[in-house]
Amino acid sequence: MDKLYREVTACTHCAASLPLPPKPILQIHPEAKILVAGQAPGVRAHNHGIPFSDPSGNRLRRWMGVSDEAFYNPQQIAIVPMGFCYPGKGKSGDLPPRKECAALWREKILEQLQELSLILVIGQYAQTWHLPDRTDTSVTATVSAWRDYWPNILPLPHPSPRNIAWFQKHPWFEAEVIPQLQQRVRELIGNNR
Repeated sequence: MDKLYREVTACTHCAASLPLPPKPILQIHPEAKILVAGQAPGVRAHNHGIPFSDPSGNRLRRWMGVSDEAFYNPQQIAIVPMGFCYPGKGKSGDLPPRKECAALWREKILEQLQELSLILVIGQYAQTWHLPDRTDTSVTATVSAWRDYWPNILPLPHPSPRNIAWFQKHPWFEAEVIPQLQQRVRELIGNNR
């Protein structure tokens, strides 16, 4: 795992296509019980070198009911986005994650994460990869069908502040899904507030 981590964090495969120098960001450990499968680091995460070090991460940790310390403990929580480097800015947010990362690294990393009991599949790109057999490709439909994947996989909308309208339009998400998520996280890694 250490060798693989060094290889991934040294990757420059798509450097010419990135707006900033490559800086692969992930968190892995063979004992991790939970996998956060996100999209790609934002510019703040790129600048800090820490995944989810932004308002999205604050919301995600609140959803999970964990402290920063617990979230950033790789022996408990692995963080493996679909793209490891900041992809750049698009018209309505960050660009999609670079596809090269999943093709080059995803299977190799997931093979090493043998203790996983819960995968949080965040957003369209992660859901497309982790849930290829879903019948509806919309994030809303996939998240609405969360019980179909529970208790080992949980599809989530992106916790970005840009999704405030989605959260307001779908109050069932915080009322139904978040309590179940927090209970499952407690079962797997304890009360980590």
